[in-house]
Amino acid sequence: MNVINLSEQPSLLSRYLKEIRSTDIQRDSLRFRRNIERIGEVMAFEISKRLAYKRETVQTPLDKADVLDIESQVVLATILRAGLPFHQGFLNMFDSAENAFLSAYRRVAHDESGNERLEIVSEYLAAPRLDGKTLLLVDPMLATGMSMEVAYKALLSHGQPRETHIACVIGTNQALGYLERNMPADTTVWCAAVDPALNAKKYIVPGLGDAGDLCFGEKL
Repeated sequence: MNVINLSEQPSLLSRYLKEIRSTDIQRDSLRFRRNIERIGEVMAFEISKRLAYKRETVQTPLDKADVLDIESQVVLATILRAGLPFHQGFLNMFDSAENAFLSAYRRVAHDESGNERLEIVSEYLAAPRLDGKTLLLVDPMLATGMSMEVAYKALLSHGQPRETHIACVIGTNQALGYLERNMPADTTVWCAAVDPALNAKKYIVPGLGDAGDLCFGEKL
């Protein structure tokens, strides 16, 4: 698995990350959503450099011009609900992409001995065929990696993609290790930042809090 941490090279991404982490700035939900969207736009541009292109000829008002156009058939998949602004950032750039949406949420289950364990449940999926296409699976927070694995396996019911890119705003070393063990070896993971730890509730530390609540308000 290939991991690309975009924060290792300073760019405007650093400014957007600062603002979504800051408790003073992130209270403005409109600005928070827009910053998540802008991070998606920057990451989409970076990922676009790795995709397949074809040469074409177009007619300008004065003459013909040789141009490049993207050849990869992109499917942009997002885990609801926090992923929606991030998804929009990618869609602003990959404006002809097909789209997929699915749910994934945590719940506490118990084994036969009564011990608690965390599991991920996915109950909703809307997606096109994936066979031979480029799958971009995007979600702002990559805490444990379990939701990404569940989402990927659910999407495989719609076919086998030619290549898979996972994109997150903030990931953790734990999640990257988990995906290394559970995703195909040719998967590429893109992170705007990688944080060192998870707390007892499996929230990223230092992270930024609950991305879904910051985007759309608190839930019950």
